[in-house]
Amino acid sequence: MNLADILILSIALGMDCLLVSFSQGLIFKKNKRLNSFMLAVTMGLFQGGMPCISYTFTDFVDHFIQPFGKWLVFLIFMCLGLKFIIEAFFEKEDELCCIGWKCLLWMGFATSIDAFAAGVSLKLTSTPLILSAWIIGLGSFLMSGFGFWVGYFFKKLPAKYLEIFGGLILIFLAVKGIIV
Repeated sequence: MNLADILILSIALGMDCLLVSFSQGLIFKKNKRLNSFMLAVTMGLFQGGMPCISYTFTDFVDHFIQPFGKWLVFLIFMCLGLKFIIEAFFEKEDELCCIGWKCLLWMGFATSIDAFAAGVSLKLTSTPLILSAWIIGLGSFLMSGFGFWVGYFFKKLPAKYLEIFGGLILIFLAVKGIIV
């Protein structure tokens, strides 16, 4: 993957962070600055860290999966993209207002599962890990902060369309990986 692809991946992965933070922004009334910062830091750390874990793990099975790497990347991104789009059409339970450490860790983990899968794709495409993790983490941090404040101020952003957009970005990366 080149730098543009990593930036696009960062945006796609950051959509979950944006949506979770958006939902928290809709609810919060106290300590907005501190809570939005804590949420953004958590999202950024998890989104940047999970690809590092899966990238490293991929080394152990690399010789088994390398011949199929291009197709595995396609499959991972296609599945993630379709998942985003399908989930956009289902009602979600209202998120509870939650910024304690335990809740932050669970939200960070839940939103970064896709980033874990992306780490495998980074390895299979021989993409530099450190740069990718920083871009993904920073992108998620910024999108999380933005989502919180958009949710707080506007309270009516159509989250469904953001999920569909994130899914389309992942599908684009999947198809691009097969074509190029």
